[in-house]
Amino acid sequence: MASLHVIKPKARLSNSNILFLIAAIIFVVMYLFAIISFPGSFRQVQTFFDLFNLNAPLIIMTLGLSIVMIGGGIDISIGAVCGLITMACAVSLESRMGSIGGAVLVALGIGIAFGLLQGYLIAYLEIQPFIITLSGLFLAQGLLTTLHKDPINVTMPAFVSLRDFDFVIPWLGTKNRLGIFIPCEIKPGVIVVVVLLVILATLMKWSRFGRNVYAVGGNSHSAMMLGINVKRTIFFTYVISGLTAGIAGFVYIMTTGAGNVGNAAGAEMKAIASAIIGGTLLNGGVGNLLGAPIGTLILLVINELIRAGGVQSNYQAIVSGLLLYFFIVLQSVIMSLRDKKKFSLALPTWLRKKTVTQG
Repeated sequence: MASLHVIKPKARLSNSNILFLIAAIIFVVMYLFAIISFPGSFRQVQTFFDLFNLNAPLIIMTLGLSIVMIGGGIDISIGAVCGLITMACAVSLESRMGSIGGAVLVALGIGIAFGLLQGYLIAYLEIQPFIITLSGLFLAQGLLTTLHKDPINVTMPAFVSLRDFDFVIPWLGTKNRLGIFIPCEIKPGVIVVVVLLVILATLMKWSRFGRNVYAVGGNSHSAMMLGINVKRTIFFTYVISGLTAGIAGFVYIMTTGAGNVGNAAGAEMKAIASAIIGGTLLNGGVGNLLGAPIGTLILLVINELIRAGGVQSNYQAIVSGLLLYFFIVLQSVIMSLRDKKKFSLALPTWLRKKTVTQG
């Protein structure tokens, strides 16, 4: 008897993966354009690594925020919490009993404390996330200025050595004008980003908690009917966000070497924009953590292109805002087409009447 070959249908890409792929393609095209337009800067391998070296804290915050957004929430306190942690670590390191291990514990403790408090109020008392995290933003800012108003440069020898430490890649680099080969250098914060990305992406992809977060973000009522503990799931997303804000705070001071009241100011807005550009939907249920660094890099490359072109710095915010509009509309169109819904633009009444009359 002849064997029957059953042709299996091809697996359809999930919404999370398709949005991630679009963001990745846009980043590659944009970076190639940057290399062609400004080869003297962007062709250097170190320029690419510096995007990670200088912005590791933002990528870390975006990772934690993306998990909250996939679960249907929002956290606008992470920038202020990160700034508070940098100052608290600076004060701790400059004290007589200060140590690097103690500063790490301070950073993690503050971040987790904010995550526990806000997660409990949002998940179990069912208060709007925006209101709670806005309160957390004000609280962190107030604690920051109360703790210390003036900048603190950390001078502890052990910390200075950590701040100045680089991982050197001897086989990768570029030659300078004198023909001397300069190897690429990677800051320890980049290693932290890679480790966190692997851990959190694995958590969201293959663990029960990750599947629960996607289910709760997609439809919390349906998730509850499936037996998922919705409140506990939401609670832990905010704990993770607080934890990543704590890690980002220590990486921030490890990068700059100083505590300042302006540290990480406005980082929460950049993190939200990066998460959206990377393919995470604001209404929850869709997102890929691999898109978090991609979205951040897209914003950073745009800013670098504007600087390289000699354009005024205020255009960075304008272009970033327009780009965010573009990605939000693009995501809406893609979601509508994949769900086989008719996508139409809502036109004003006077314009619709005019169009009908002309037709």
